[in-house]
Amino acid sequence: MKNLIFPIAIEPGDDNHAFGVVVPDLPGCHSAGDTLAEAYANAKEAIESHLEVLLDEGMEVPAAQSLEAHQRSSLYQGWLWGFVEVANIPELKKPVRVNISLPESLLQEIDAAAEAKHLTRSGFLAQAAIQAMQH
Repeated sequence: MKNLIFPIAIEPGDDNHAFGVVVPDLPGCHSAGDTLAEAYANAKEAIESHLEVLLDEGMEVPAAQSLEAHQRSSLYQGWLWGFVEVANIPELKKPVRVNISLPESLLQEIDAAAEAKHLTRSGFLAQAAIQAMQH
Protein backbone atom coordinates (compact mmCIF):
# COMPACT_ATOMS: atom_id res chain seq x y z
CA MET A 1 0.00 0.00 0.00
CA LYS A 2 1.39 3.34 -1.06
CA ASN A 3 1.28 6.28 1.37
CA LEU A 4 -0.23 9.61 0.33
CA ILE A 5 1.76 12.83 0.11
CA PHE A 6 0.13 16.23 0.67
CA PRO A 7 1.65 19.67 0.14
CA ILE A 8 1.27 21.92 3.16
CA ALA A 9 1.48 25.71 3.44
CA ILE A 10 3.29 26.85 6.58
CA GLU A 11 2.76 30.31 8.00
CA PRO A 12 6.09 31.21 9.59
CA GLY A 13 6.14 31.41 13.37
CA ASP A 14 8.34 33.32 15.76
CA ASP A 15 9.00 33.56 19.50
CA ASN A 16 5.43 34.77 20.07
CA HIS A 17 3.47 32.91 17.40
CA ALA A 18 3.11 29.26 16.43
CA PHE A 19 3.77 27.95 12.95
CA GLY A 20 0.38 27.70 11.24
CA VAL A 21 -0.24 24.89 8.76
CA VAL A 22 -2.90 24.67 6.06
CA VAL A 23 -3.49 21.70 3.76
CA PRO A 24 -4.78 23.35 0.57
CA ASP A 25 -6.00 20.06 -0.96
CA LEU A 26 -8.19 19.38 2.09
CA PRO A 27 -10.39 22.42 2.75
CA GLY A 28 -10.83 22.92 6.50
CA CYS A 29 -7.74 20.89 7.39
CA HIS A 30 -5.26 22.95 9.35
CA SER A 31 -2.90 22.65 12.27
CA ALA A 32 -0.11 24.46 14.10
CA GLY A 33 2.97 23.88 16.21
CA ASP A 34 5.34 25.86 18.39
CA THR A 35 8.28 24.54 16.34
CA LEU A 36 8.53 23.58 12.71
CA ALA A 37 8.98 19.90 13.68
CA GLU A 38 5.86 20.06 15.87
CA ALA A 39 3.93 21.75 13.05
CA TYR A 40 4.83 18.88 10.68
CA ALA A 41 3.88 16.21 13.24
CA ASN A 42 0.58 17.94 13.99
CA ALA A 43 -0.12 18.38 10.27
CA LYS A 44 0.32 14.62 9.71
CA GLU A 45 -2.16 13.88 12.50
CA ALA A 46 -4.61 16.51 11.21
CA ILE A 47 -4.50 15.12 7.66
CA GLU A 48 -5.07 11.53 8.77
CA SER A 49 -7.95 12.58 11.04
CA HIS A 50 -9.47 14.71 8.29
CA LEU A 51 -9.34 11.81 5.81
CA GLU A 52 -10.98 9.48 8.34
CA VAL A 53 -13.82 11.94 8.93
CA LEU A 54 -14.39 12.41 5.19
CA LEU A 55 -14.60 8.67 4.67
CA ASP A 56 -16.74 8.03 7.75
CA GLU A 57 -19.19 10.67 6.48
CA GLY A 58 -19.24 9.10 3.00
CA MET A 59 -17.58 12.10 1.41
CA GLU A 60 -15.02 12.01 -1.39
CA VAL A 61 -11.39 12.92 -0.82
CA PRO A 62 -10.89 16.09 -2.91
CA ALA A 63 -8.68 15.87 -5.99
CA ALA A 64 -5.16 17.16 -5.48
CA GLN A 65 -3.85 20.23 -7.23
CA SER A 66 -0.23 20.82 -8.19
CA LEU A 67 2.10 22.51 -5.74
CA GLU A 68 2.64 25.24 -8.34
CA ALA A 69 -1.11 25.99 -8.44
CA HIS A 70 -1.17 26.37 -4.65
CA GLN A 71 1.95 28.54 -4.64
CA ARG A 72 0.33 30.94 -7.12
CA SER A 73 -2.58 31.54 -4.75
CA SER A 74 -2.56 34.94 -3.08
CA LEU A 75 -3.77 33.24 0.13
CA TYR A 76 -0.30 31.85 0.80
CA GLN A 77 2.01 34.72 -0.16
CA GLY A 78 5.09 34.65 2.08
CA TRP A 79 4.30 31.17 3.42
CA LEU A 80 6.73 28.26 3.36
CA TRP A 81 5.91 24.98 1.63
CA GLY A 82 6.53 21.39 2.54
CA PHE A 83 5.18 17.91 2.09
CA VAL A 84 3.68 15.50 4.60
CA GLU A 85 3.49 11.76 3.98
CA VAL A 86 0.55 10.01 5.62
CA ALA A 87 -0.96 6.56 5.73
CA ASN A 88 -3.33 5.89 2.85
CA ILE A 89 -6.47 6.13 5.01
CA PRO A 90 -8.88 5.56 2.07
CA GLU A 91 -7.08 2.30 1.26
CA LEU A 92 -6.93 1.25 4.93
CA LYS A 93 -10.67 1.81 5.33
CA LYS A 94 -11.59 -0.07 2.16
CA PRO A 95 -13.92 -2.90 3.19
CA VAL A 96 -12.76 -6.45 2.55
CA ARG A 97 -15.19 -9.35 2.42
CA VAL A 98 -14.37 -12.19 4.82
CA ASN A 99 -15.96 -15.56 5.47
CA ILE A 100 -16.17 -16.63 9.13
CA SER A 101 -18.01 -19.38 10.97
CA LEU A 102 -19.90 -18.71 14.21
CA PRO A 103 -22.41 -20.67 16.23
CA GLU A 104 -25.93 -19.85 15.03
CA SER A 105 -27.08 -18.71 18.48
CA LEU A 106 -24.13 -16.30 18.75
CA LEU A 107 -24.90 -14.92 15.31
CA GLN A 108 -28.51 -14.30 16.37
CA GLU A 109 -27.30 -12.45 19.46
CA ILE A 110 -24.89 -10.39 17.36
CA ASP A 111 -27.66 -9.47 14.92
CA ALA A 112 -29.99 -8.45 17.76
CA ALA A 113 -27.28 -6.32 19.41
CA ALA A 114 -26.35 -4.74 16.07
CA GLU A 115 -29.99 -3.89 15.35
CA ALA A 116 -30.40 -2.35 18.81
CA LYS A 117 -27.42 -0.07 18.08
CA HIS A 118 -28.63 0.67 14.52
CA LEU A 119 -25.53 -0.98 13.05
CA THR A 120 -25.02 -3.57 10.38
CA ARG A 121 -23.62 -6.93 11.42
CA SER A 122 -20.27 -5.95 9.88
CA GLY A 123 -20.28 -2.59 11.62
CA PHE A 124 -21.08 -4.18 14.96
CA LEU A 125 -18.34 -6.80 14.62
CA ALA A 126 -15.79 -4.19 13.51
CA GLN A 127 -16.68 -1.96 16.48
CA ALA A 128 -16.45 -4.91 18.89
CA ALA A 129 -13.06 -5.90 17.48
CA ILE A 130 -11.71 -2.36 17.81
CA GLN A 131 -12.91 -2.15 21.42
CA ALA A 132 -11.40 -5.54 22.24
CA MET A 133 -8.01 -4.55 20.78
CA GLN A 134 -7.94 -1.28 22.74
CA HIS A 135 -8.03 -3.14 26.06
